[in-house]
Amino acid sequence: MILDAGWPLILAGLVLGYLFGSIPFGLILTKFAGLGDVRAIGSGNIGATNVLRTGRKGLAAATLLLDALKGTVPVLIAGLWGEAPALAAGFGAFLGHLFPVWLGFKGGKGVATFLGVLLALSPLALLAFAAIWLGLAFALKYSSLAALVASAATPLVLWASGHPRVALLFLVLAVLLWWKHAPNIRRLIAGTEGRIGQKG
Repeated sequence: MILDAGWPLILAGLVLGYLFGSIPFGLILTKFAGLGDVRAIGSGNIGATNVLRTGRKGLAAATLLLDALKGTVPVLIAGLWGEAPALAAGFGAFLGHLFPVWLGFKGGKGVATFLGVLLALSPLALLAFAAIWLGLAFALKYSSLAALVASAATPLVLWASGHPRVALLFLVLAVLLWWKHAPNIRRLIAGTEGRIGQKG
């Protein structure tokens, strides 16, 4: 039993989401800006944090926005077909960002796309994520830790607010997000993770 739509629409939502999610905006923007391959610097990641290491704050902000929108747009489109296709599109978009076929399945860590999908499915839960992230980031100065805790809290917020199906999706997304942040978690445990505002 799959929610409110048939398998063809659910599969269509999944594929649509994956195609959107797999667009490597960080790589595209830095190449068009004449900065070369962003994967050759810093962490080798295609996300906004690594784009920021080029020194181009505008490009980093654009990457963050576009990586979020590639989660929002397919969910809104698939939502016209029903809840199940929308959820499938959100899952597909997140997978596409993490494992883009165009880049040998080596993509980003997923925070921006996580937020984009959340925006489309539950703006109130997005506000809760933002509040948790801002509070922890301000208090502890660790962006990665703030994102990890906020992502873990998201399924609980969704469940408590009466959205169990969306909560289940974000439980899966949060697990994948934590897995992709394994290097950050190891650095946090070792006390070597960079803090917000830290230089060098």
